[in-house]
Amino acid sequence: MSGLVLHPGHDDLHGITVVVTGSSGRTYLGRWHEKGDRGVVMRDVAIHDPASAELSLEGWLARQAKFGVASTEKTFVVPQDEFVGVRLFTS
Repeated sequence: MSGLVLHPGHDDLHGITVVVTGSSGRTYLGRWHEKGDRGVVMRDVAIHDPASAELSLEGWLARQAKFGVASTEKTFVVPQDEFVGVRLFTS
């Protein structure tokens, strides 16, 4: 993604709310901080785990868009082997 960089010296997604897909089936919603050797560092993260979630992923994302991200983790690292992909979160 190119264009406006909110914080010079950081990648294009820094500070942007994104949806990260995990290989485990979990989905991570929060602000992208950086991608490094450990994985993707995110801030103010909410996690959807299909094994224990009451809502479908689509329903959960719709709720997050309507009421705001209900973060459970201040800082979270999605490990390299868990990271599958990323997309912008649109509300």
